[in-house]
Amino acid sequence: MRRGIAATALVASLALAATACGGDSGDKASGGPVTITWWDTSDATNEAPTYKKLIEKFEAANKDIKVKYQNVPFAEAEQKYKTAAQAGNAPEVLRADVGWTAGLAELQYLAPLDGTPAAKEIGSFNQGLVEGAKVNGKLYGVPQVTDALALLYNKEVFAKAGVQPPKTWAELSTAAKTIKDKTGVDGIYLNPDSYFALPFLYGEGGMMVDTDNKKITVNDAAGQKAVQTVVDMIKSGVAVKPDYTDGYNNMQAAFKDGKVAMVVNGPWSTADDLTGKAFKNKDNLGVAPVPGGSAGKAGTPTGGHNLAVYNGADAAHKEAAQKFVAFMTSAESQEFAATETGVLPTRDDAYTVKVVADPIRAAFKNVLADSTARPAVSGVSDMFAEWTKQYVEILKGNTTVEKGLDTTAEKWKTNVNSLKEYSVE
Repeated sequence: MRRGIAATALVASLALAATACGGDSGDKASGGPVTITWWDTSDATNEAPTYKKLIEKFEAANKDIKVKYQNVPFAEAEQKYKTAAQAGNAPEVLRADVGWTAGLAELQYLAPLDGTPAAKEIGSFNQGLVEGAKVNGKLYGVPQVTDALALLYNKEVFAKAGVQPPKTWAELSTAAKTIKDKTGVDGIYLNPDSYFALPFLYGEGGMMVDTDNKKITVNDAAGQKAVQTVVDMIKSGVAVKPDYTDGYNNMQAAFKDGKVAMVVNGPWSTADDLTGKAFKNKDNLGVAPVPGGSAGKAGTPTGGHNLAVYNGADAAHKEAAQKFVAFMTSAESQEFAATETGVLPTRDDAYTVKVVADPIRAAFKNVLADSTARPAVSGVSDMFAEWTKQYVEILKGNTTVEKGLDTTAEKWKTNVNSLKEYSVE
């Protein structure tokens, strides 16, 4: 999941790499438990406490394994992991964004998990998510959580304005104007991160790249129409002018305080939403599919995270890491995480009565059913980082939609290894 504009990894990652691997080659030999390190990239406030509780349960059931927990900021984690792996000292377990897995596997930093304890129950998982964790037919991560973007809205504001959840972006623009006129509340805040542009792109029938024909298509007619829709919404005042330094957190603050009626966000955000004064009554938080574009269809990206094991670990630490991954992705652990934090499970048997009893999770489960996987190429995170740079310049009015997307496409072809053989639209 993406919470905001990706940041460049800090030079301090070198220092972190030096102490990254919690395992000591001598811990088993000395008769002590095997110690493994887990880099968790989840939200430190809303999700991490739940995973710490699960670690306690795991250690209680596995006296011969200790887990050293480290919460690593999502925006920095991928580069820090690469730095640590290059130094031969990466953590045994990484919570990797689904877009990172292929690239890290191709660099041989991740261990294949087929036939290991980590993948023992892989048949119980959503097989689309499992396929997304494979590279050249081998499994390099076990899906831990999944997500999809939805339209979140303030039911009370909608009722006062007399509007319903819009089914298209055109309907949303009309609803936003009505909401502003009748309640004084702004219509929608759009996060200026390119990941959040995907519903507009998919709604025009577009895609980032055409992997079948090896073409970069983000800058084609559909891509231009998609981004122009966002530009027009901001220019017209339908959407709030975003903060370009910290768009995500500003969006969240405005929505939680009741200053804006709608946002596009994922299930990871709902625990935070419910801490705001606008949602003291949990039932006031509405969840609907993202609106569709002029192509007459709606589309939302499939996101989420896999738990991956470091390929450079020795046999004892790999085995301990595999057991930990199996525990953290079990049906029981996924049910616990879902009910505690609102995240979506990745395995069918984790959608228990208790999990789907919550209307927010049930709504997101329905949204997920119509989601679209991101392109199956390595370097996806680098693609979003470059696209976001150009997307922000477009939204600021510093460049045109056409030029910004053309620059994005050229940068992808030049800088992303997996796309160097692709043609540009």
